[in-house]
Amino acid sequence: MSWTTWNPAPLVLGGAGLTLVLFLRAFLRLRRRSRKDHAGWSRAALFLVALALGTLPLVSPLDEAGDGYLLSAHMLQHVLIGDAAPALALVALRAPLLFFLLPSTVLRRVAQFDPLRRALGFLLRARVSLTAWMLVIAAWHVPAAYDYALAHETVHDLEHLSFIAVGLLAWTQLVDPARRNGFAPTRRFGCMAAMVGFALVLGGILVATQPLYPAYADQSTRLFALSPSRDQQLAGLVMIGEQLAAVGACAWFLVAAQRGEKRRRWDGLDMPAPV
Repeated sequence: MSWTTWNPAPLVLGGAGLTLVLFLRAFLRLRRRSRKDHAGWSRAALFLVALALGTLPLVSPLDEAGDGYLLSAHMLQHVLIGDAAPALALVALRAPLLFFLLPSTVLRRVAQFDPLRRALGFLLRARVSLTAWMLVIAAWHVPAAYDYALAHETVHDLEHLSFIAVGLLAWTQLVDPARRNGFAPTRRFGCMAAMVGFALVLGGILVATQPLYPAYADQSTRLFALSPSRDQQLAGLVMIGEQLAAVGACAWFLVAAQRGEKRRRWDGLDMPAPV
């Protein structure tokens, strides 16, 4: 394997370019309206990091390493595009920036198209979003499905798209970018616990079992002298570690936001804020 091998996938780069253009358009519109409090440079930096985490794993040498050499590399690719990137993007796009992302004509048509509006409303229910996230991830990690996707490029692309889609659904429940205020902090922490628990179960299966994926069983294609068993164990640890880090960061963000809200309320009363 060459560590200088890059795959400039047109669909991936085209999608990333379109996403960047839409973000810059929304970002600049808000700043021109003197709403820099909702379109600060920290938001732009965070979105660029999210876009990089969603794009680079699919075009960099990590893609080749995951496709033909290491299950752990493939797992790292999946958690970056399906978990880390959606989470950071939604934090960056918290309202009102989110509503400026698409042209107003598109938003009106979506709102007027009743079947689509109902479908989105159904998918954005907490139980539905988390169930879809768990089912999609679990289904693609069934050995037969996993190896089939590796052998068929179109199916592999659909796998990646499904990870991104359910990642956005699940993290919408935690970040609440549209500020629907549907979740109290306790319910959000419950969702976090469910996501961590799922990662512990699935990752634990990978750590505790013998190699499950024939595509990574060939000892002649190993990198870093990792045996198939060690590689699968590392893949499980990558899944668990990334989920713990992402959910932990989200919990910190929610606690900090709640403290900030309490301090603003106390400041309005001209009284010392609680510790």
